[in-house]
Amino acid sequence: MRTIFYLLLILPASIFGQPVRTNIFMQDVAIHHTIRQGMPDGKIISVILDKDTPVVKSENSELKWDGQNWKSVLSGVKKALLVLPQLPANSGLLLSSVEYNKGFAIGTENGLYFYSHEKKLWEEILPKDEKYKWAPFKVAALVVDSKGQLWFGADQGVGCFNGKTWKLFTGKEGLPYNQFTCAAAGSDGVVWFGTRSGAIRVEKDLFYYRFSLRWLPDDFIHDIAVQKDGTAWFATNKGIGEIVRKPMTLDEKGKYFTWQTEARHQRMGFIAPNELKVPFDESSSTPGISDNDGMYTSMYGAAQAFRYAVTGDAEAKALAVRSFNACKWLVDITHEPGFPARVIVPIDWPEPLKDPEYSHQMNLAVQKSDPFWKDINPRFVKSKDGKYLWKCDTSSDELAGHYFFYGVYYDLVAKTETEREPVRQVVAAITDHLIRHGFYLSDHDGKATRWGNFSPEYCNSIWGWDQRGLNSMMMLSFLAVAKHVTGDPKYDEVASMLRKKYNYHINAMHSKEFFPPSNVVPWDNNLCLMSMYGLLNYEENRELLIMYRTSLENSWLHISKQQNAFWNTIYASLANNFSIKSGQGYFSQKDIFPEAGGFTAQITSELSKVPPLGEGVLETLQRIPLDLIGYQMDNTHRLDIVFDPTPAQKPNMGWRVDGYAVPVEERGHVRQDRDGFALKTQEVGGGNSEQEGTFFLLPYYMALYHQLIK
Repeated sequence: MRTIFYLLLILPASIFGQPVRTNIFMQDVAIHHTIRQGMPDGKIISVILDKDTPVVKSENSELKWDGQNWKSVLSGVKKALLVLPQLPANSGLLLSSVEYNKGFAIGTENGLYFYSHEKKLWEEILPKDEKYKWAPFKVAALVVDSKGQLWFGADQGVGCFNGKTWKLFTGKEGLPYNQFTCAAAGSDGVVWFGTRSGAIRVEKDLFYYRFSLRWLPDDFIHDIAVQKDGTAWFATNKGIGEIVRKPMTLDEKGKYFTWQTEARHQRMGFIAPNELKVPFDESSSTPGISDNDGMYTSMYGAAQAFRYAVTGDAEAKALAVRSFNACKWLVDITHEPGFPARVIVPIDWPEPLKDPEYSHQMNLAVQKSDPFWKDINPRFVKSKDGKYLWKCDTSSDELAGHYFFYGVYYDLVAKTETEREPVRQVVAAITDHLIRHGFYLSDHDGKATRWGNFSPEYCNSIWGWDQRGLNSMMMLSFLAVAKHVTGDPKYDEVASMLRKKYNYHINAMHSKEFFPPSNVVPWDNNLCLMSMYGLLNYEENRELLIMYRTSLENSWLHISKQQNAFWNTIYASLANNFSIKSGQGYFSQKDIFPEAGGFTAQITSELSKVPPLGEGVLETLQRIPLDLIGYQMDNTHRLDIVFDPTPAQKPNMGWRVDGYAVPVEERGHVRQDRDGFALKTQEVGGGNSEQEGTFFLLPYYMALYHQLIK
């Protein structure tokens, strides 16, 4: 985490470009000060500012921060203790106190009270607004903000008094938690509350929840101090947490995440999550591999292609070209033309990739609980030159990534015939492989891979019913991309056959499963929307466009409130393009669904109404954390969430009271293909892995390209 912060210090304050790219926002950056950074082991009781410099106290020591190190001191700095009159009768234990309005406000076990120096008596305060009237108890936090407003935190919630009226906040108003321990004020009216499970920043009546190792060394907050620049220091049970408010632009954030991906996630041109030798320490990273190197490399390449289209940056083009060459290598290395490998590693890769991990015996054992698991050995096949191993049993995830990237790369990067010809070759090779083998990926054993079957026999069988809509749509998308890139009309002819003979276009209208919950897997949203991008952009038949646009709407509505910047950007780009075509009369011909009467006019009118998503995408991009390590994030205790009541729903699923998923920096996932409604989750690899910066880069540059943000 310290590496992130010190790198940010050298970034320029601004970069030339479009306004949204250079508008400054405040990026939260977390730094942990624990025993590894010289902190005493155990609980830190308090943190105090000595001329804006933090001084911390444990049970046995006192240390002062000099900007780089903690040094033992005897500062003599003490927290001001208020000399209070005798407490009101029956008030209970004193929990908090603060000077306020020529007197004192105190919080106790049994109430909130104010003492006036002029009246010399205690008055019980009963806060009231349009919704609530409280007699607060367990008022453990009190603070006066920079605007002179009094804030309290109690078991009922949070209250703010501006001298005339109260505002009261519970979970229904966005308060995430209410077991308060302390409070501190920053500038511009910002208030921090400490709790038994994390810290809460209140800013313009919005609540920002900072908890888990992503943000703090421990969630129990004993004390808070806020510096003039907004940096907050937290005394916890396991050291000091620091959250810096770093002024940043989106272009600077993009620059950082490109650096992060190149420095820690690039291996022979492939992009993948890394491995951390020391848990939660990104400086200990070592290259990693995944089952989806092809997809992750494709998505990174697409991000750089969009970046190149927006900025003309030579580095962006070079990275897109390298990503294309890596993806093409996955296809060129395998047993027959057009079969893409999942992964390529050198023959001496240190991890155990071969027997007994993927032995026949292991495969049979897995099949007892997973009957569709494929018994194939070896899974890592030696290349013809003997220098590499490539992984087989390739999935539809890989194909979705390849085709998405190839179309984007062909349109935005490959401008000359020399650059375009390799794209034509690899797209034709994969597509011809699928056609040649009856629309499935044929593995080195001659059989279909587990998740790479798009054949009519599979899609229209009992075995493939839950994949029917998605796989039918994907196959049509692959053919549309192939026709667009190669110009060969045979791919249109094959698509026509699949529609007329096997109703693939009808299947495609239900391209995403919504029920039962066991079939609702979030990575299918990636496959669906990335494939829709090629299908809707390259299809020319007006009736089919209306059908596919309807399918897009149905697929997106289920995920529309997950605040996924990538999914919202794909949807908005396609929906806006359809709306423009509709406004230009593209769908006004009388021969479009002539048997349906006024259906065409009605449906195109409805589908042309696209919700404004740019502001939400922009907010999510700004809030994406810079630290992409896999932290456990448990939101199930929050006051501001509603558990999903769907019958047979998986446990710990839900959303905020406003219907939207909890904000991205408060979730456990930092990949595009995750369920934003999962309240308790952690990325694969946990603290032993860091995810790549594509999580920000792809939606950012794609949203810029499609002018969703300007």
